Amino acid sequence: MHEIDVQTKRKTELVNITDQVRAALGDANGGSAALVYVPHTTAAVTINENIDPDLVEDLERAFGKVVGEDWDWRHDDDDGPNAPSHARSTLVGPQILVPLREGQLALGTYQGIFFCEFDGPRTRKVYVTTLA
Repeated sequence: MHEIDVQTKRKTELVNITDQVRAALGDANGGSAALVYVPHTTAAVTINENIDPDLVEDLERAFGKVVGEDWDWRHDDDDGPNAPSHARSTLVGPQILVPLREGQLALGTYQGIFFCEFDGPRTRKVYVTTLA
């Protein structure tokens, strides 16, 4: 298993980690897939278009519309009242599985892997494992 560190700058932020995942895989010949996993309850990982930075901003804003900060949330812990962050990460999910072709990520032409921060800014971890 390889570990990637991600430093976020905003409360909600999508960070393209495709190159870091590729580097973590190294020579994965013989592997059939890469598992990319986020061990945090207020963050997630997804695959989406990596060409247009406006789309990333649109997605960041969309999460605020889908799960509102102003709802009647009850959860409050040491990190503060961050229930919307937990809800957003649940909707996106903590992992993705990407097939490998000749040891390389078999992503589509416009696809990238994005770390989704919902409770930043923070330093986060992403785990990458090659599956046989």
